[in-house]
Amino acid sequence: MEEQRDTRLKRLRMRSMRRGIKEMDMILIRYSDARLDALSEPDLDLYDALLEENDQDLYQWVSGQVPPPARFDPLIADIRQTISATE
Repeated sequence: MEEQRDTRLKRLRMRSMRRGIKEMDMILIRYSDARLDALSEPDLDLYDALLEENDQDLYQWVSGQVPPPARFDPLIADIRQTISATE
């Protein structure tokens, strides 16, 4: 059974704010509040996959300490841009 979009968005928001480290909670909840509703289904698939990644890796990618894997590069760039615009 396929997940309804509103249920999926709620699940992704919850996963965005219940990470392992507080910094990622703060970054991803801001991003999810600002952008999730507008993402296409393929973009939501990619965001869902990103949330499966380790928080330490995510933080290094978002902070620019380490380049992200190529498949996440556009999403990480969008996260950075969105977070910068909401500061």
